[in-house]
Amino acid sequence: MYPALIVFGIFGFIVFMIVFAVIIPVQSWIAAIFSGVKLSLFSLVGMRFRRIPPNIIINSLILSKKAGLDISCSMLEEHFLAGGNIFTVVSALIAANKANLDLDFQKATAIDLAGRDVYEAVKMSVLPKVIETPLVAAVAKDGIQVKAIARVTVRTNIQRLIGGSGEETILARVGEGIVTTIGSSDSHKDVLENPDRISDRVLEKGLDSGTAYDILSIDIADVDVGSNIGAQLQMDQAEADKNIAQARAEEKRAMAVALEQEMQALIIEKQAKVVEAETEVPLALAESLTNGSFGIMDYYKMKNVMADTDMRSAIADTK
Repeated sequence: MYPALIVFGIFGFIVFMIVFAVIIPVQSWIAAIFSGVKLSLFSLVGMRFRRIPPNIIINSLILSKKAGLDISCSMLEEHFLAGGNIFTVVSALIAANKANLDLDFQKATAIDLAGRDVYEAVKMSVLPKVIETPLVAAVAKDGIQVKAIARVTVRTNIQRLIGGSGEETILARVGEGIVTTIGSSDSHKDVLENPDRISDRVLEKGLDSGTAYDILSIDIADVDVGSNIGAQLQMDQAEADKNIAQARAEEKRAMAVALEQEMQALIIEKQAKVVEAETEVPLALAESLTNGSFGIMDYYKMKNVMADTDMRSAIADTK
């Protein structure tokens, strides 16, 4: 009976050790102890029940302890359960501490939960980033188009990172400033001679307000002359005026043609009436001869006059 109990005890001890090794990361726990991190076994068991990976918490605590940060286990667990990235937050806090930046745990976790990369933000606070605007085209007062590309050096503002707009807003504002500066210039030559006027006027407007960045400098990387927009607009206007004049002339011509056709219709109508009246002359002459109002001698005289008229017309045509 005793051998059976011994075997059962050994088996139970092996099962207990296997479960203990699965639940508690012994190697990480020992590393935490030697690193000066005070962490009980019950805390590790509680992490398992709360579905928190102990290794992430232990490694983060070791990093923060070695960096001289005062971060507790419960703070890391709370941020993990809220859906945050513990390792990113701890790395950001260590980098901020080394760079003497004002960043505490609460602010770092808030930035992380807001969806921003807090570690990348700290890196940009130490090492500014250069972003390049797309090609911006504007027209000076003399009608010449000027194209410019600017490089904006920005640095992350930790205090405005939560709720502040991103790089797209910076680029949009800088582009608007470039267009305004070029558009207010009397000549495109002024812009080409002094491109720094663009950066100076853009910086004066404080375009970084309300954003998560501080603009350190704006440098004009390239300035080029585009097309003559003023001349093109004048050509388009002249072409439009010509089309309008042609349309009006065509309208007048159509009205003249219609009037001419109307006059021809009236002439044809009058000629028809004349022909109709001439057909009634013989009838009227016969009636006059019958009732005696027109004598035979009168008739012969009229015939002689008509013959004489025809002769004169023939002589005139031969000449």
